[in-house]
Amino acid sequence: METVNTTPYPTKEPAANSYMSLEQIRDSKEVLRDEIRRDEDQIRQLWGQLFTKPEPLSALTPTKRISTLMSTGAGVLDGIILGWKLYRKFKRKKK
Repeated sequence: METVNTTPYPTKEPAANSYMSLEQIRDSKEVLRDEIRRDEDQIRQLWGQLFTKPEPLSALTPTKRISTLMSTGAGVLDGIILGWKLYRKFKRKKK
């Protein structure tokens, strides 16, 4: 009887009876270790790229600086408007 892979992703596990010696097991284990190390390095690199510090304002051109300030100002204004709307909606009505 053939086993069926029930996981939602493909597995790289060889069949349990495909090994004929301890040397084959050691070789397979070393290959898997190398794959894991490469994956860890790739994850570490991508994680580092995900969280990079933004450029300081002094290094930006005047156009980018103005654009950044306008974007920040729009975000603050949006927050103030949202706060005011929530305040008006949830304030208690005096009877």
